[in-house]
Amino acid sequence: METDKIFGFVKPLVDVHTMGLHTMANLVRECGYQAIIASPEINSALEQIQKINNYSLVKAWIINNHITHLCFSYRLDPMDACNHFMQLYERLLGDHMASATGGIIQAFSFAGLPEACQLIAEKTKNQVILFPGSETPIESLERYNIPPEKIQKGLQTDNEYDNLRIAFAKKIIESESYKNVIPQDHYGYSTCGTDNDTYVDRLNYAKAKGALPIIRTHSGPYNPNRMEAIKEYNSWVEDLAKSKLLDILSIGSSQLTQSNFGENWEGLQNGGGVPINSPLEYRVIHEKAKPMLTRTYSGTKDVPTLAKIHEESLNISWHALSFWWFNELDGRGKNTLLENLKEHFEAVRYIISTGKPVEPNVPHHFAFRGADDITYIISGFLAAKACKLLGVRHLILQNMLNTPKNTIGIQDLAKGRAMLRLIKELEDHSFSVSLQTRVGLDYFSTDLEQAKVQLSAATCLMDDLEPNNPNSPEIVHVVNYSEAVRLATPDIICESIKITLETLKEYRTAKMLGRIPNMEHDYETNYRTEQLYTEAKEAIDFLENNIPNLYTPEGFYYIFAHGFLPVPYLMDYESKYPKAKMWQTAFKNGGIVVVDNDNKPIYTLQRYKKIMQSL
Repeated sequence: METDKIFGFVKPLVDVHTMGLHTMANLVRECGYQAIIASPEINSALEQIQKINNYSLVKAWIINNHITHLCFSYRLDPMDACNHFMQLYERLLGDHMASATGGIIQAFSFAGLPEACQLIAEKTKNQVILFPGSETPIESLERYNIPPEKIQKGLQTDNEYDNLRIAFAKKIIESESYKNVIPQDHYGYSTCGTDNDTYVDRLNYAKAKGALPIIRTHSGPYNPNRMEAIKEYNSWVEDLAKSKLLDILSIGSSQLTQSNFGENWEGLQNGGGVPINSPLEYRVIHEKAKPMLTRTYSGTKDVPTLAKIHEESLNISWHALSFWWFNELDGRGKNTLLENLKEHFEAVRYIISTGKPVEPNVPHHFAFRGADDITYIISGFLAAKACKLLGVRHLILQNMLNTPKNTIGIQDLAKGRAMLRLIKELEDHSFSVSLQTRVGLDYFSTDLEQAKVQLSAATCLMDDLEPNNPNSPEIVHVVNYSEAVRLATPDIICESIKITLETLKEYRTAKMLGRIPNMEHDYETNYRTEQLYTEAKEAIDFLENNIPNLYTPEGFYYIFAHGFLPVPYLMDYESKYPKAKMWQTAFKNGGIVVVDNDNKPIYTLQRYKKIMQSL
C-alpha cells in the first residue's frame, strides 16, 4: 500500500448519496493507495463546522489518519454545497492544515453538481480539484495525479458494441426526430384513471395494443420550505398528467418522508425530495396524477404500516421493498438488519392481500456497495423467490444498467439476461414477472447534449436484453438526462420520455432492416451470459441445500452476515458485519468480480464452500 497519498472522503450527513464516493475510494485503492471514508459522526460534524467541537473532531480525524487528499462530496443544493465546503476549506486553510503552510493536506477536492463546482472554482480561484460528474474513471484518477502505470489497464472499456450504440444515438439526438413523438395508446381500458385502476390492467391493455413499454419516471423538486415544495410538486404532477406520456408517477419522496412519516419534523433536516408527511398529502397527489398510476418509496421503519398507507392513499401501482437495505447498513434508517428483513417479509404478506405487484429494490443496492456481478444476480433471484414463496403473484424485476458506469455493454446484457433467465424460471400459472430496466444512477454526463446521447444509447441496451421479444422491456424507468446537473422539471421529463420512445422505435426498425446487428446472436454476449448463469445457478443451489430456512428473514440475515453476499464498500463503522466486507472486488474484463489477495478472480461456488468450512 502506497503511503505518499492517503485519501479521506467526507460528506455532510444530510446528503445520502454515497455511490460516487465509494466508487472513487475503490478506484484509488485499486491503484495501491489508502482510502478512508469518514464515519457518520464526522459527516454530521461537517453540517455545523463553525462549532469549535465539530471542527476539532474533523481536524483530529484528518491528523490521526494522515489524510493528504481531502475529498468532499455533496450532491444536493449547489448553494448549500458551496457553503458547507467553503466553511471547512477556509477553516483548514486558516489553521495551516494545507501543505503550502506546513500542514499535511496536499490537495482538496470537491464532487457535486456542476453549478456547485463552478461556485467553488470561483471562490477558491481554481485551487480545488473538481468532479462535476462527467469524468471517466481514468480521468478521475488523472486529476489526482496518479501515475499512469498505477492505473489498471482494465479500466479502458472502449468496444465495438458500445461505440455502435453511441453512434446510433447521436444521429437520433442530432436529428431531433424525438421531438415529434406522440403519447402511446395506454388509456382505453375501463378502469383507467379510476380508483380501481391497476398496473396489471394497464399492462394487459398496452400489450394487447402492441404499445409497450409502460413508462415510469422518478422526480420531485427541492425546496427547503415544506409546503412550497408540495405545492410545486402538485403543479408538476398536473403538467405530467396532461402530457399523457407518463404511466407511472414515481414520487421522489424525501428522506424524512421515508424515515419519520407522520411525525413532528421540527429541527430535522429534510435533505432532498418531496417532503410528504400525511396520507392526505398523498391523496391529493394521487387525484392530481390521474390517469397516471402512482408509486413511492417504502419506509425505513414501520414498513408494513407504510405499505398500508401507500395502498389506501395512493392506490399504489406496485410496492417497492429493499429487504437488506434502507436501515443500519446504509444509514438510511435505524432498523437493524434483522428487524428490517422481518418488517419486509411482513409487508409482503400484507401486499399479497391487496393483489398488487412487488418490486424487490435489491440488486443495484448491492452493486452500489461494491458487490460483484454474480452477487447482483443472486440477490435479485433470492428476493424474487422469497416473494413467490410468500404468495406474490406478479413481480416487477428492476435491472439497473451501467452500474458501475464503466461496465461494458455486453457485460450489462449478460448480467441482465442471466438474472432474468433465472427469475423467469420461477414463472408459472400463479407467478409472473415484468422486466423493468433503467439507466444507472451516476451514468450521465454533465454535458446535457452528451447526456441525451447516453440516454438514447442506454435505451438501445435495454432493448437488447430480449432483442426478439417485442414486449420487452415491459417497463422502462426513464432516468432523466439532466440528473447529473439538476433535478428534472416536467419539460425535461417529457423530453427524456420522448428520447426513449423514439430510440426504441428507430432501433427496432434498424434491427429489422439489418442495419444494426441482432445481439441475440452475439457470441461474446451469449458466452458471458452462460458463464454468469451457470456460476449463479450453482451458487444458488448450494445456498438452498446448505442454509436452513434460506427464504426467511433469518436466512437472509445469515447469508449476509457470513459474507455470502460481499459488499466491500459497506459503511459498517461499528464492525457489526466484518465478514460481509472481507471479500474484495475488482473491475475486470468489463465487469465486477470477487478477487483473492493476488487480485485473481474467485469462483463463487468455491468461495461459498470456503465460507461454510469456516463456520
